[in-house]
Amino acid sequence: MQVFRDLDALPTGVRLAATVGVFDGLHRGHLRLLGELVRSAERWHAAPTVVTFEPHPDAVLHGAPPPLLCDPAERLARLAQAGVAYAVLQRFDAAFAAQTPEVFLARLRSGRELAGLVMSPESAIGRGRAGTPERLRELGAAEGFAVDVIAPVDGGGEAISASRIRQALARGRIAEARRMLGRDPAVLGTIVRGDARGRLLGFPTANLAFDATVALPADGIYAVEVSWGGPDPLHPARMAGGVASLGVRPTFDDDGARVLEVHLFDLDEELYGERMRVAFVRRQRAERRFASAEALIAQMDRDAARARALLSRRRPRQSVAASLPRSRSV
Repeated sequence: MQVFRDLDALPTGVRLAATVGVFDGLHRGHLRLLGELVRSAERWHAAPTVVTFEPHPDAVLHGAPPPLLCDPAERLARLAQAGVAYAVLQRFDAAFAAQTPEVFLARLRSGRELAGLVMSPESAIGRGRAGTPERLRELGAAEGFAVDVIAPVDGGGEAISASRIRQALARGRIAEARRMLGRDPAVLGTIVRGDARGRLLGFPTANLAFDATVALPADGIYAVEVSWGGPDPLHPARMAGGVASLGVRPTFDDDGARVLEVHLFDLDEELYGERMRVAFVRRQRAERRFASAEALIAQMDRDAARARALLSRRRPRQSVAASLPRSRSV
């Protein structure tokens, strides 16, 4: 897949089948639309093309973006996996938001042939969302391109959407989020130094920091699968199971900052600076205050044993952690 940073940078002399959207989460509804894009592109003898945005349009239109469901690097990897040939990471700013659908289409078609657009019923392009499927079909009839509208995927009696997935995560409903995403919900962050309290308790942890606000689940203890290294988040060099704590660590009366820390099973190695993907498999319990460090350690032992048992029942996954020599702590 070729990636371009501006609509005008797309190669000329090509025939395009295009879709436009944020595609945050790349959930099952998005995947259906992308599948139809690839099939339509084959039928139209055109290159499947996605125009998406950085930053999220809500950052410009409403002052703040929603928490991200999918890291930008993973979004690109999933677009490539879906069969997209060209991806445009269009900078979204006030000037871009002010374009009419006609101007947007003129830029897309400049030096290129647009075979067709693939859209969902609720999607729209251009200023004031004027470029609805109905309006684009009018333009397509006049200018010679098709518009295919793909029905949304139903999830529990309602169309799957990024906002519904965020709501499920905020309530700690991992299974519900998984059904809509088609995979475990996950975040990607950088391992940073913490206060080493986990090591003192016998559970060394990797503490994650994020470049942007991400869609984390409700505070609590989770069985997780983690991965890191490799060319992109979908092709990691290394994988391991673990147990994660997400919350404010009330037993120790910390400063109230929300922290995601992960204890990796059978691995004690320095990983500072690594970009790590944490996939949430199951919420085991809510976060709570313990009367003593000893009581907390006893519960952590139970949490880790439960997470190990759960992860062992999943299908075998590539993991190199167990064969690694023990060295320095994260």
